[in-house]
Amino acid sequence: ICRCYVEDRSSKVAWLNRSGIIFAGEDKWSLDPRVELEKRNPLEYSLRIQKVDVYDEGSYTCSVQTQHHPKTAQVYLIVQVPPKISNITSDITVNEGSNVTLVCMANGRPEPVITWRHLTPTGREFEGEEEYLEILGITREQSGKYECKAANEVASADVKQVRVTVNYPPTITESKSNEAATGRQALLRCEASAVPTPDFEWYRDDTRINSANGLEIKSTGSQSLLMVANVTEEHYGNYTCVAANKLGVTNASLYLYSK
Repeated sequence: ICRCYVEDRSSKVAWLNRSGIIFAGEDKWSLDPRVELEKRNPLEYSLRIQKVDVYDEGSYTCSVQTQHHPKTAQVYLIVQVPPKISNITSDITVNEGSNVTLVCMANGRPEPVITWRHLTPTGREFEGEEEYLEILGITREQSGKYECKAANEVASADVKQVRVTVNYPPTITESKSNEAATGRQALLRCEASAVPTPDFEWYRDDTRINSANGLEIKSTGSQSLLMVANVTEEHYGNYTCVAANKLGVTNASLYLYSK
């Protein structure tokens, strides 16, 4: 609402903006249906604009012609817009060591301030208030969700997230040898860290082991188990666990000892 008051009822009054006359007296010259007069008492001549948008911003003049002298009142309408993220990088998958650029663009008035945060327990926030977040030589520890926040003082911040998946080759994190008496059950365990999830193979000497003849391989996620149902003398010795994904392959030696 742009407020304006006159001295007496005989005053001639009009509202104008940069485009021309909006009201002359009570005659509406503007074609905009959002614009109307507000007269809560005989001396009030205020201008009401419904559903304001950025194009309404600018100077509005209330021109009053009285019997004594003309006078004008100017109102400058500043339109504020809540922050809104208009474009953000889609979830991405990259190889470890790659350079990554995340983009977050937002609209609003005043211009929103953009901040990035890596959603980890430490919640590291990146300095710079930039639309672009550059990560050089990304590591596996830098995978996860990244949050973009666009904020101005008009309304609460707009927040969106990007998931960054970092692929890396397998590394064996645990390879557990074991001992077992003949006639008993035995278990060899092999764990590997990798993205994508590794595929496992087991070897005895140079021969690949399949789930058969009392041996069973059970692989779930990052772990693989070689189970021997009924240990005999020929089961004792050296085994090799191999973990592989599209980025690489690694192996570890395990032993089954006699008890």
